[in-house]
Amino acid sequence: MMHSSKNPKQRRGGRRGQRPQEPQEFDQKLVEIRRVTRVMAGGKRMRFRALIVLGDRKGRVAYGIGKGPDVTLAVQKAVTKAKARMVHVPMVNDTIPHDTIAEFGGARVLLKPAPRGTGVKAGGPVRSVLDLAGVQNVVAKMLGSKSKMNNVKAVIDELGALKTASAVGKSDTSKKKKK
Repeated sequence: MMHSSKNPKQRRGGRRGQRPQEPQEFDQKLVEIRRVTRVMAGGKRMRFRALIVLGDRKGRVAYGIGKGPDVTLAVQKAVTKAKARMVHVPMVNDTIPHDTIAEFGGARVLLKPAPRGTGVKAGGPVRSVLDLAGVQNVVAKMLGSKSKMNNVKAVIDELGALKTASAVGKSDTSKKKKK
């Protein structure tokens, strides 16, 4: 059936039940997808676990882990969980304010600020986190476990705990006033 519109590529109506596409607030990166099985009385039950990193490239980043019977459900759950635990990353001149070591479980990640033009020198899941956080110049090295999940958790927790010099100065003056 042909529509009587002038442009043949232009469609009328659209798909049923589908909303118009909204601009996305966050970029997302699928870091890991795993097939996990659970042994039940009738045999093995398969599910999928998704690890997602969400960020706006302007200083906000989060991770989410979701499980579901298929990949799309697992990813949707992970995105929902990530939106609930956003972390603000303080930055100075497009880099982190000071060097630090992020730890979670057996994972240890060294994060160092870098001068302009260096870029993101990091591997694997750490690179995804730093890119989506909007950090443009940083050097990172995974020192402990190579577990993607633990490295992502370590880096995001540590990025949220970073303090700028002005924030440290404010907390020091407030402590002195209390004494």
